[in-house]
Amino acid sequence: MKTRAPKVPATERRNPRSSGLDRKTTIEILRIINREDASVARAVARELPAIARAVDAIALAFLRGGRLIYVGAGSSGRMGALDASECPPTFGVPRARVQAIIAGGRTALTDAVEDAEDSGVRGAREIAAKHVGANDVVVGIAAAGTTPFVLGALREARKRKAFTVALTANRGAAIAKLARVTIAPETGAEVITGSTRMKAGTAQKMVLNMLSTGAMVRAGRVYDNLMIDVAMTNQKLRRRAVRILEQASGKMALTAEHALRQSGHDLRTALVMLKSGATRDEARKRLAAAGGDLRKALENGAALRGRPRK
Repeated sequence: MKTRAPKVPATERRNPRSSGLDRKTTIEILRIINREDASVARAVARELPAIARAVDAIALAFLRGGRLIYVGAGSSGRMGALDASECPPTFGVPRARVQAIIAGGRTALTDAVEDAEDSGVRGAREIAAKHVGANDVVVGIAAAGTTPFVLGALREARKRKAFTVALTANRGAAIAKLARVTIAPETGAEVITGSTRMKAGTAQKMVLNMLSTGAMVRAGRVYDNLMIDVAMTNQKLRRRAVRILEQASGKMALTAEHALRQSGHDLRTALVMLKSGATRDEARKRLAAAGGDLRKALENGAALRGRPRK
């Protein structure tokens, strides 16, 4: 009796469109890569409904005090670490709010630790060490969808009642069976066979941007399309904070800068001051009464201004 050979994931197959790559000129190589990359956004677009479900779950987790935790190995793990590291300066959240677990630990961020991904037990231990619970969302990232470290992490996360999400390039992979939501932009065979740092990695970067950004917007960490909670940790970001106040309030730069200083360098307080004419203490009270919801605080301020005087 013949045994059926295991099915090769699409991400591991040879790409006929890049056949003979080593005989191409430089511009021909680049055109092939560029043509393949052009298909990635379309693959991600087909996953928008699934991405939206994940975003809503993450936003709800944030409002409940929960965390977003990415888990991956190799290139997938580095994508998660990159997105997590950008959230505190962009959205002003604590570093614990968005975290990344990568097989092999910090060393794997810069050096290949290839065998670290082979242990599902290690993945489970990492989740247990973070005391993952029902308020958390765990996103397993694996291009082929078969990485034991990621599978072990998702199994443990499910056991602990966390909301689980799979991000893969192969819809029918094992990772999908462990997730409440599966996001599977099917990017297909790579230009270099099996090199999933290319199209699959680009798709992962796009999706992770959507997950964190969409959830932060839904959780009130963005005003209009402005980074209202940007961390002012260097000169560039301090200048950006003043520009944000200018754009959001319609005031001149000097006025915005003065309000920012008066507010104790709190952008939300400064904006309420600029748009409502409130003092710093009044602005803080309005924000507190609105539960930190900036739009609600501004609307309440507008309602108060519109009341007839007794």
